[in-house]
Amino acid sequence: MIRIIQSFWFAALIGGVLYLATTVLILNPAQFAGLRPAVPTDRSADDDPSWRFRNPEFNQWVSQIKEEKDALALREQQLNELQNRLNAERQDILTVTQTVAQLQADFDRSIVRFKAQEVENVKHQAKLIAAMSPAGAAAMIAEMADDDVVRILFTMKTDVASTILDTLSTRGKVEAKRAATITMRLHQVLPATTNATASTASF
Repeated sequence: MIRIIQSFWFAALIGGVLYLATTVLILNPAQFAGLRPAVPTDRSADDDPSWRFRNPEFNQWVSQIKEEKDALALREQQLNELQNRLNAERQDILTVTQTVAQLQADFDRSIVRFKAQEVENVKHQAKLIAAMSPAGAAAMIAEMADDDVVRILFTMKTDVASTILDTLSTRGKVEAKRAATITMRLHQVLPATTNATASTASF
């Protein structure tokens, strides 16, 4: 009996039984039934994930950018309104300018002007025509342009110019109408100098 206990196989058998018993006791699931991983109830700010991070300065920057964007939008609206007003005023100025130009053109067409360099020539022509007979003077001015006739008659004495116009009006209906037009335009003469009208006394 002592020899069996002291044998190598008996010692190995006892060691194996003890190992199995120890393993069963350690790995028994009933011992771990009450053990569960602890669930953290509170996390510090350092444990929060990056997508939950909130920076007060970042929020302030976002607010400032939004305010600047709103200010720029308002400024753009004001500039657009100003541009519209400027365009309307420019159109008004253009309309007024065109109206003034048209009035000036109409005035220039209706007014007979004396140019300084032609005063002496007109006075010479008026002197020659005044020396002619009324019939001859009427026949001559019938071939001249209305503006030239008006300048010449304006330079003459009133009675001489009236006689020539009266003679012209007897040459027919067309010439009578022309004589009336010339008479009206005699009131629309714009002399080059005051001496132009004063010289009429010599013819």
